[in-house]
Amino acid sequence: MQRRRLGSTGPLLPCVGLGTWRRFDLPPQKVHLARQVVVRALENGVRVFDTAPVYGRSEEVLGRALGGDRSRAFVATKIWSEEREGGRRQFERQLRLFDGHVELLQLHHLIGWRAHAQWLQQERERGRIGLIGATFWRDGAFGGGTAADLEAAMRSGILDVIQIPLNPLERAMEERILPLAQELGLGVLVMRPYAEGDLLTGRGRQGAAHGKPSAESLLRWGLSDQRVHVTLPATLDPTHLMANITAGAAPPMSNAERSAIAAHYD
Repeated sequence: MQRRRLGSTGPLLPCVGLGTWRRFDLPPQKVHLARQVVVRALENGVRVFDTAPVYGRSEEVLGRALGGDRSRAFVATKIWSEEREGGRRQFERQLRLFDGHVELLQLHHLIGWRAHAQWLQQERERGRIGLIGATFWRDGAFGGGTAADLEAAMRSGILDVIQIPLNPLERAMEERILPLAQELGLGVLVMRPYAEGDLLTGRGRQGAAHGKPSAESLLRWGLSDQRVHVTLPATLDPTHLMANITAGAAPPMSNAERSAIAAHYD
């Protein structure tokens, strides 16, 4: 079977999506806040929405926030289970939340990826999954795999997409993983574009001299890598959302500009 690539789905090259970690884990009385930001995102061209069953109520809140606009969204969610049956239970719930289809189903931190490989491919062929992906943060995080495991999964022929951290503080993926993704034609989603805020406050700002990069330039830094398709800043703030969208629409940075920003954090 010819595998479908992220790059073949026009609206995704390259762009800013919307992450939900720590932002969409909302009680029922606050779901309207998620709806407001989702509507604003869709009105301004955002199509990729990333979530996971381990993000508290975020999957459910995203499903409700999309509402009648579900068909306009590219939903990227995840499986987090060592065992096949646990993963299938999560998937069946996701089908109920997202109108019977998930555009991208990712193996979160590579947990149990070999146990899930066969049924994920079957569901892709069946059409209930559009693309199969894997996320990776760092070796052994949350009981997951290593960079070597990620390389093995990428070479297995199962994956269409990977999601990795990429920012001026976290550049380990530049050495082997991004070149391999390019070689294999895999889509690349970027998590942690602000290093969970460390680039804006805290240790990422310590030691950076004058002329600190703006949040917008930091977002552009990752998206300007030609191997990256989507960056996924998480927000529930409409003002931050619009700033992210504006940054994503700006022309790509040159290699020299990217190097100058990275130098602030060396």
